[in-house]
Amino acid sequence: MYIFQSRIRYSEVGSDGRLTLESLLDYFQDASTFHSEDIGLGVAYLKEKNMAWVLSSWQIVVERYPGLCENVVIGTAPYDFKGFIGYRNFWMETEDGERLAYANSIWSLMDVVKMAPAKPPAEMIEGYTLSEKIVMDYAPRKIAIPDNGRVQEEIQVRPHHLDTNGHVNNGQYVRMAMDYIPGDYQIRQMRAEYKKQAVLHDRIIPTAAVNAEKTLYTISLNGEDGKPYSVVEFAADCGKDKA
Repeated sequence: MYIFQSRIRYSEVGSDGRLTLESLLDYFQDASTFHSEDIGLGVAYLKEKNMAWVLSSWQIVVERYPGLCENVVIGTAPYDFKGFIGYRNFWMETEDGERLAYANSIWSLMDVVKMAPAKPPAEMIEGYTLSEKIVMDYAPRKIAIPDNGRVQEEIQVRPHHLDTNGHVNNGQYVRMAMDYIPGDYQIRQMRAEYKKQAVLHDRIIPTAAVNAEKTLYTISLNGEDGKPYSVVEFAADCGKDKA
């Protein structure tokens, strides 16, 4: 388990003065990065081993978006390894222990030279102490793509979309997808499935679909071949107040 404390910054909130989903995702990504770096299994270690962790899926559930200047505690813990697959939970809480948001994620360890799955070395298995998985309603990794998606204006991958591996960062796909939901839509759950990696100058052609109740949006971020790089699903819970 790894935790760190923070305070919600002005740069992390939306027009309502509350943490945005994109910033919440950044907190979770930072938590896993801090954890790996602090136990000596971070970016430099992976580069030396010609390895990289590639995200396969996100499931983030939000109970409440914290407000500007609110103090928060962010935590993460891996809970299982199966072959080259790693499973990791995340959460954000108040200082008093109120659970604000929580998440599940699935990762694949890849050999970046062979471009093939890689089995975690012994020191990696030993370094990541496993914890019990948190209690939540775990959704499937795969996201169904509706047939009624409407094609949107294409996006060209720019340098600011890329991470240290030279691929579009997983959070950037979510940012792209959020352009196709209403500004007042209250996201209670976000799921993202990552299928292939986009690189600099690739062209992404999104399709956006919504259900009849307008409570579920599915955005497929496709390549020129029509196959998705990533599929992102946003769900609302109208019975809860975002604030």
